[in-house]
Amino acid sequence: MSFDIFVCRFENGEPAPLDMSAAHEVLDPYVVARDPRTNFLQVRTAEREEAGVFFSSPDNITFNHFGGGGIMDFLAVLLRRLDAVLVVPDGPTMIRRDEDRDLLPAVLRDEWPVVAARTGAEIDRAIRAS
Repeated sequence: MSFDIFVCRFENGEPAPLDMSAAHEVLDPYVVARDPRTNFLQVRTAEREEAGVFFSSPDNITFNHFGGGGIMDFLAVLLRRLDAVLVVPDGPTMIRRDEDRDLLPAVLRDEWPVVAARTGAEIDRAIRAS
């Protein structure tokens, strides 16, 4: 898929910083290319599925050109490790637990679908359904 999706964390409806060292712990074993000037990583799963990853800001990691079940499984691990949500523009926001809905900004909670997705397969289904 060639659109952008965003790994974000929220507290009380406001963006909150992600634990970037934990993000790197999850991502680094899969990095096949990196550009420190642009905070870009190219990751690849054992199944040779790839994604571009941008460390956009302290509260946002952007994935693009992603696809395959391995990448979705990888995203599920990243979301769990960072206690984060996945925002799909013009699509659903994926939370891991129903109670996480209360942490989201009102615009995400009230104007777009919010879906509980804990596994890569659930994330994939929610993206494809949007």
